[in-house]
Amino acid sequence: MSEQNTEQTIKVRQVTDVQASWTEDQRGEPGSFTIQLILDDGAEEYVLQPTASDTKVMLKLFRSTDKVYFDLGNKVLIPSNVF
Repeated sequence: MSEQNTEQTIKVRQVTDVQASWTEDQRGEPGSFTIQLILDDGAEEYVLQPTASDTKVMLKLFRSTDKVYFDLGNKVLIPSNVF
């Protein structure tokens, strides 16, 4: 199996960096959040578009655990522990 094929079969990756941003859609209107996940030190990236309340919860989750994984196939964040 080639290296490229191996990379494509990996479905769960560690989130190694997170970039949260907010964008104004229209002046005076609610904006939108995005959370960019850097996976396995840049091997892959994925952008989430959560609601404002989900963004708040997700950022707390990232701060409260040592490691977070992301399942690319099922689009699921997996914290290593939350306690």
